[in-house]
Amino acid sequence: MIREFASTNSAPSDFKMERDMLLERKVAVVTGAASARGIGRATAKRFAEEGAKVVIVDLDAEAAKAAAADLGSEHLGIGANVTDEALIHDAIEATVARYGQIDILVNNAGITQPVKTLDIKRGDYDRILDVNLRGTLICSQAVIPHMVSNGGGSIICVSSVSAQRGGGIFGGPHYSAAKAGVLGLAKAMAREFGGKQVRINSVTPGLIATDITAGKLSSDQEAAIIDGIPLARLGAATDVANAALFLASDLSSYLTGITLDVNGGMLIH
Repeated sequence: MIREFASTNSAPSDFKMERDMLLERKVAVVTGAASARGIGRATAKRFAEEGAKVVIVDLDAEAAKAAAADLGSEHLGIGANVTDEALIHDAIEATVARYGQIDILVNNAGITQPVKTLDIKRGDYDRILDVNLRGTLICSQAVIPHMVSNGGGSIICVSSVSAQRGGGIFGGPHYSAAKAGVLGLAKAMAREFGGKQVRINSVTPGLIATDITAGKLSSDQEAAIIDGIPLARLGAATDVANAALFLASDLSSYLTGITLDVNGGMLIH
């Protein structure tokens, strides 16, 4: 039998679905998140929209505080260099002192340098590896004990398509090496801490329109790059932020040690 039901509620155009926020009652630390058009800032904003208390850790202390204030008074901005164990320790302890826990860490802080193999100097190599790879380790080391004592957590490491395809547009070979190291580090940590319910995953963005890329491509160069992307556009910072949100939330509760590509199909493997 087919029945017809007439609704006495509001018109369909007024109908709204309500849902629980994905990160309600969670505390998230996002490194390198002060830049207005960066992946870190977009991630911090997305997390806050989903109910998290967000701590922005950035080399620029004033920019970190301003970025946190933009999110709301319940968020926190701290200045710290991710390569400095003492400063990161202090930043994490300040976070725990304020919120009582850390549930999510996004290892986003990174730098790049567009040079060729034979032009890489020792200082260049050390600087790129220190921030991108050592910084990921230092921040993870500072946060993991708190996650373990709290019953678990989620760490998202931001790598790059450059690590997978052997170079990108703006990063030299030492950048590719550092970001490939991030993938290996994340997988090893995931294996080590899975039994403690600390999930550790990576995202590998393709070419994303941020302050780093702004104004550095001619229209012809951009068109050539987009030609090689099946989704026919450059990525947006929010594309990566949404992937990080998935990995941070319980939607990915059975995922650890994975690499999630966010590249529009630039690299399919």
